[in-house]
Amino acid sequence: MEYKILNKINSPEDLKALSEKEIPLLLTEIRSFLVDTLSRTGGHLASNLGVAELSVALHRVFDSPRDHIIFDVGHQSYVHKILTGRREEFDTLRTPGGLSGFTKMDESCHDAFGAGHSSTSVSAALGYAESDKLSKNDAYTVAVLGDGSYTGGMVHEALNNASSDLKLIIILNENGMSISVNKGRFASYLSKVRMSKGYISWKRGTKSFLGRLSFIGRAISSFLGFFKRKIKNSVFSSNYFEDLGLYYIGPVDGNDYKKLTTALKEAKRLSKCVVVHIKTQKGYGYTPAEKEPEEFHSITNSEEKKDTFHSVFAEEIISHAAGDERIIGITAAMGQGTGLSLFGEKFPERYFDVGIAEEHALTFSAGLAANKYKPYMAIYSTFLQRAYDSIVHDICLQNLPVRIMIDRASLSVGDGATHHGIFDVAFLSHVPNMTLLSPISFTALRNAISYSLSVDSPIAIRYPNRCEDERVARIFYSDENYKDVGLRISYKEESVPDYVFVTYGSLISEVLPAAEDLKEKGYSVGVVLLEILKPYEKTVDMLLPYIKGAKRVLFAEEGIKNGGAGMIIGDILSSRGFDRSVYDIAAIEDNFACPKGKVNLYEYLGIGRKALGERILTK
Repeated sequence: MEYKILNKINSPEDLKALSEKEIPLLLTEIRSFLVDTLSRTGGHLASNLGVAELSVALHRVFDSPRDHIIFDVGHQSYVHKILTGRREEFDTLRTPGGLSGFTKMDESCHDAFGAGHSSTSVSAALGYAESDKLSKNDAYTVAVLGDGSYTGGMVHEALNNASSDLKLIIILNENGMSISVNKGRFASYLSKVRMSKGYISWKRGTKSFLGRLSFIGRAISSFLGFFKRKIKNSVFSSNYFEDLGLYYIGPVDGNDYKKLTTALKEAKRLSKCVVVHIKTQKGYGYTPAEKEPEEFHSITNSEEKKDTFHSVFAEEIISHAAGDERIIGITAAMGQGTGLSLFGEKFPERYFDVGIAEEHALTFSAGLAANKYKPYMAIYSTFLQRAYDSIVHDICLQNLPVRIMIDRASLSVGDGATHHGIFDVAFLSHVPNMTLLSPISFTALRNAISYSLSVDSPIAIRYPNRCEDERVARIFYSDENYKDVGLRISYKEESVPDYVFVTYGSLISEVLPAAEDLKEKGYSVGVVLLEILKPYEKTVDMLLPYIKGAKRVLFAEEGIKNGGAGMIIGDILSSRGFDRSVYDIAAIEDNFACPKGKVNLYEYLGIGRKALGERILTK
């Protein structure tokens, strides 16, 4: 498609120069551009289709970067990126060193705050607005969040702290979904909030009337204001936002550009803290995405559908739950992503989607475990960080058998630094009485889940977002009757090879080729694959016979090096008399795995096939 209008837009100033008659064609071109580009690169489609009108209206009403526009999560910021000079970079979307799939401060001055996780926008916007007030800067701050993010506790903590005199505009985009359909009281309440035409007229009229009575004194004026609120509540019902002292406008059709622009201009004119409640349709303007918004939330450039670790996880706990009524499934708004929505279809009374509230989800699981149930809390590695206190204080300190299923436990090449699952091993390894497993085949995952049912203490099972590596299954799991959880070895010789790789998790897919490369060059090489990490003493007991006598042992880890499994195992080996000079660690050094240029992410971090082969030969 030829983009006659869109190709002229390289900045918000270019957008402002368009006539109102050109906007409908621009919106059509934006949607076509998104569908065409994301079908090649992959990315978040439905949410961005739904906010095309909002993104255009924001940049025509406000003055970015002087005014601060902050997107919650940031996955719906693609149109914002297109309008702020990044259209030609979209072919690099979600690639290492390319355009981020979320907002990123060092990517553009128009990205006022970096995102990736949910429910942070109002807190960050409040920081901007309060600091502008202190510095007497009359800029506006606009926070854009969906009703999915609204289920997160941080939003309400921020609203509780918002002053009515700030130039802060909170745009609450209600589309009924985060990734899946929203659940919970907040989502239910929001769908019922309304501002009728009668209330709008009454509100404006009483404000004007009370303003003319200012001469009668503060006491009487205050009483009349109180009386006004009583009448409003009895006639029109209470509004949560106005009860907090915030001005409320809405709901507004967020896919009607003219109505939306009018609402934003009114919010700007008020020069106070305003909540603008809009309603949009996820996937708007593209029929397949309108019909299946969950399927088109995030699309990939692959048409192949295979079993993944989270689908096998779902199948396995469904199988166990059929014979055990105490098994419960919990997710924090990631039912589809973790596979648990399948469990919910089978056992709806034992399935809990608590919304975007990770810390609540873990402590809720602790309560279930304390009352003799068997909770399986499925969560992405990157989001587990948000519930660290719940793990330490509510689960482990009380030794409660919560089963934490850690999905996306590996580098996230597409989503980047905000979604890398590289910290969970380090922070869980330092919590007493936590068992930590890392199965990397479907057989191993099934064994780990069966094992978890017999463990009467906290346990975490981590696995990646991918299909099974068939080489791994063939080399390490040819014996289907093996039901234990421990370690696997790639060599069957009686003597230990000269060079031994020790690894766990999805990095095995880089380690195996590295070992094969060295074997082709005549080196004696073996691979030890760990399925259990913690308790580490047990792991070292199993590991020692397979590395004792090796000339070089390289622990390869797809996780942060500091405090990680490699360091802990190395320390224990040293205490057992193992020659530490033989032992080396290849892991992610002290950084967030966020390259500036286009690279192979694994090689850039020193844990790719080539880098590992070179490292194990280096003294």
